[in-house]
Amino acid sequence: MAEAGELVVSGAQQDDMLRVVAALAGILERVAERNDAVGTPAEAAPASAFRATTKPGISVRAYVARIARFAGCSPACYVVAYIYLDRLLQRARRFALAVDSYSVHRLLITTVLAAVKFMDDV
Repeated sequence: MAEAGELVVSGAQQDDMLRVVAALAGILERVAERNDAVGTPAEAAPASAFRATTKPGISVRAYVARIARFAGCSPACYVVAYIYLDRLLQRARRFALAVDSYSVHRLLITTVLAAVKFMDDV
């Protein structure tokens, strides 16, 4: 029996969720690592609502898994969230907004929230 607040999904839907979450986490980890290597040092980076002053203590993979565990949204939301993030970054180049270890968590939760509102909210 499922506990209170636990999402009950079929085996196939769970497999889809795991694949989508793993793919999204892998993409975001690679992008953040690449941008960390070529980006501006954290002390010199401009202040931003999306940029933390220190690196979060949770890995991107663990953060995406945590969102998937507690958000209860469909796998499509994560795909849409990635599309939103990609579109945001294409338009934000002039604002020096990049996905790195200091911003990836905040950008991710923001785009997932927007995707959930668009895809799953009733």
